[in-house]
Amino acid sequence: MNLNKNFSLLLLGQSLANIGDVLYMVSIISTIFVLTGSATTSSFVPFTITSSMFISSLLTPLLVGKVNLKWLMAGLQIGKTILLFILGFMLVGVTASNYYLIFLIIGLIALLDGCANPIRQTLIPYYVNPSQLIKANGLAETVTQIIQAVMWFIGSLFLIIMSSQQLVWLAGGLFIVASILLSLLENVADNRTEAKGKFEQITEGWVTLSNTPVLRKIAWLDLFETMAGTVWIAAILLVFVNDALNIGGQWWGFINGAYFLGLILGSVYCINYSSIIEKKLGTFIFIGSILSSLVTLLFSINSIPLVALLLSLCAGIFGQIKGIPQQTVIQTSVAKEHLSTVYTSLGAIGTGIFGVGSLVMGLLADLLGIRIVFMISGILLAVVSLIVYKSKHLFVRNIIEFE
Repeated sequence: MNLNKNFSLLLLGQSLANIGDVLYMVSIISTIFVLTGSATTSSFVPFTITSSMFISSLLTPLLVGKVNLKWLMAGLQIGKTILLFILGFMLVGVTASNYYLIFLIIGLIALLDGCANPIRQTLIPYYVNPSQLIKANGLAETVTQIIQAVMWFIGSLFLIIMSSQQLVWLAGGLFIVASILLSLLENVADNRTEAKGKFEQITEGWVTLSNTPVLRKIAWLDLFETMAGTVWIAAILLVFVNDALNIGGQWWGFINGAYFLGLILGSVYCINYSSIIEKKLGTFIFIGSILSSLVTLLFSINSIPLVALLLSLCAGIFGQIKGIPQQTVIQTSVAKEHLSTVYTSLGAIGTGIFGVGSLVMGLLADLLGIRIVFMISGILLAVVSLIVYKSKHLFVRNIIEFE
């Protein structure tokens, strides 16, 4: 794939920012656990981040249209960098009595991050030829999943030779480079000229979702799929390994790693066969969703560790085979000027449902048993595949040239 300069800068800048995100989160989780000795308190780090990103998804439309998308993306990263250095200095004097201040800073960082994610997804169609969208989305997903799969492990190793504060400084250095790279992006033209009130700006994405048939379907898919996907979070997977498979904790890492490896392989598949997928977007979205459902249901009744490893790998592969074509459908369903608000609305659905779904699935696991939870997930994915099948004609590239 021939990468143009802007897409390369966007991908590299965002990748360095993502690496920094993982490193600083490893540092903060470790710091809070050392200060409080409470795993529950440490778990509030991802909860705080998810909650802040949900709020920012609702408020991002107020910024879009007032600030050029390129400078909005770069400015958000610069803001994150400033907050991270404040956090680094704060760690010098943090104690068990004032550690709550850490949550304030990471909440603010996540607030900016929640704005940046939909902007990044919106910029890809501006910087990539329409015929290259499948490959571009696949490459972006591949890099993101590799970072997620590798950096949590590497970050933990860094804590052996570095203090938490030093790890934050390292993340800050990566943030600085990311800010510079994103500032080098070319400006993009936003053709919206009409003035809108704050309420109209906030609701614009929701109105677009409601008025666009395929996006309305995708919003429902995201709702069911995000709820189903919460069973693959580390905490619930650990319970499955211990209670359903009755094997050692090391298998938890193997199965979790297999899922991330599956995501990477699914992305690579989409890159290599983009020309085929491009012609049958709806078919691949359906195949990915129905196979994800079957794999999850098989996982729920399986008791063999090696089979669980293979099924976890397949769950990641089929999830990406569905997800990447779906991104292309979204990016070609509305004019580019409306993409940012569409992504913020979909992001609000994703983060909101994920937060609630994690709590619900955890509660159901305690009440009904861990296997039942994975069965519920498989059934939810079956609902997703049914929606896709009935509306498969909608899941196509929109070839209309928007003005």
